Amino acid sequence: MSRDKTIKEMQAEVDTYISQFKEGYFSPLAMLARMTEELGELAREVNHYYGEKPKKLSEDEKTIEEELGDLLFVITCFANSLNISLEEAHDRVMHKFNTRDKDRWTRFENTGE
Repeated sequence: MSRDKTIKEMQAEVDTYISQFKEGYFSPLAMLARMTEELGELAREVNHYYGEKPKKLSEDEKTIEEELGDLLFVITCFANSLNISLEEAHDRVMHKFNTRDKDRWTRFENTGE
């Protein structure tokens, strides 16, 4: 059984992969375009699965999981190219949600059970 990878390990794995090519990481603008493309593909899959637009018979079968993976790869490349730790970014956003937005949503009642 394999263990889950940390975000830091995923960033290192992507960096090892990209570092083997002379081209390296794309520019930030090119990666933003790639991110937008991948997000569009994810939206299309979600629309096919949950929306009113069925897939054409000629379209390849892709999964939401596959499209999320593609988007995660591009986000990881983007962060790596700008020397951003996704773990630290995650910690910052969770702090924000746990402080600034702590009373924004209706919580489940704690019954003490």
